[in-house]
Amino acid sequence: MCKKRLLNLMEKCQKWEWLKEKHFRSSCQSSVFGLVMEHLEISMIPALLLLPVLLQVAAAHYLLGISILTALPGLVLWYYYATHRRKRRTLFFLSLALYSLAYMYYLFITQVVPRGDVGLLQVSTATSGMLLTVALLIHTKRGPGFVPQPAVHGALSGTTKSSTPSVGPGASSSGAPAELQAGKEALRGKWSWCPVCRIMRPPRAGHCRTCGGCVQRLDHHCVWINSCVGQANHRSFLLTLSVFVLTSLYGISLVLGSICPQQRAVTALFYCPGVYAHYSTALCFTCSWYSSIITGGLLYVLLVQVLNISFNVTEREARLALRSKKGQRRLFGLVIDTGEHSRAHLRKG
Repeated sequence: MCKKRLLNLMEKCQKWEWLKEKHFRSSCQSSVFGLVMEHLEISMIPALLLLPVLLQVAAAHYLLGISILTALPGLVLWYYYATHRRKRRTLFFLSLALYSLAYMYYLFITQVVPRGDVGLLQVSTATSGMLLTVALLIHTKRGPGFVPQPAVHGALSGTTKSSTPSVGPGASSSGAPAELQAGKEALRGKWSWCPVCRIMRPPRAGHCRTCGGCVQRLDHHCVWINSCVGQANHRSFLLTLSVFVLTSLYGISLVLGSICPQQRAVTALFYCPGVYAHYSTALCFTCSWYSSIITGGLLYVLLVQVLNISFNVTEREARLALRSKKGQRRLFGLVIDTGEHSRAHLRKG
C-alpha cells in the first residue's frame, strides 16, 4: 500500500511539473508574441520601401505578379487584425496609403504621360483629384468630435443641484442657464455612463478603446486615417472615400487605355495581349492591378457607409446589434437594421 501511494504521489508530482512547464512555455510564447507585436511597427516600416521593389518584381512575369498581388493583401489584413486585436494606434496603414498614392502618381507621370496618349487636361484632372484627396484627408484628421468632459459635467451638476430653474424677480423661465437646459435634455435623452472616461455621454456616442476617448455619434475607428470616424468628420470621411475612388478609377482607365488601346478598361485588366513584351507596360499593368485591389476594398467600404446612412445606423451600432442578436441583416448582409432609429427612407420598404 505504501509503495502504491508513493508511486501515485510521484506520478502526481510529475504531472504537476509537466503542467507548470507547459504553462511556463505558453506564457513565454505569449510574452514573446506580445513583444514582437509591440515592436512590429518598427520592423514594418521598411515594407513601405519594399513596395516599389515588390511591384517591379511582380512586373517581370505574370506568375510573379499573381503571387505577389495575392500575398500583399493577405499580409496587410494579417497586420490589421493583429493591431486591431491589441487596440493600439499605428501609422503604418496611413503611411502605406499615402506612399501608395504618391508612388502610383509618380509612375503615372514618368511612365504613362511620356507615351503621348494622355492629354494635358487628363493629367490636370488626375492631379487635381489626388490633391483634393490629400486635402480632404487632412480635414478628416482634424478630429472625430470627442465628447467635451467639462461641458457634460457642468450640465449634469446643474440638474442635480436643482430640479427647477432659479428665476429671479422679473425674469422668465426662458432665461434659465444653458447648462441647466442641457442637463434636462441629458436626463430626457438616452445618455449613458462611460466607466473609462467617467462621464455621461450623449445618445449614440461611444468609447473608442484605441483612441482612449468618447466620440459623439461614433461610427468606427479607421486604421487608414489612424483616427475615429464620428459626428465631426463623418462627412469629410465620405468625401475623401468618394474622391479617392473616382480619381483612382479615372487614373486606372487612363493607364489601361494607354498600354492596351485595343481593349476597354474593364476587359483590359483580364486580357491585354503583349503587355509583358516591354517592362514599362508590364509595370504599369501590375500597378493598375494593385490600384484596382485597393480601390475595390475602399469602394466596398464606401458602399457600406452609404447603406448605413440610408438605414440611419452607425457601424458601432450594427456591431452591438449583432452581438446582442437584435439586428436584422438586409441587402444580402451588407447592412444591419437595428430598428432603433426609424428616420431612414429605405426602412419603409
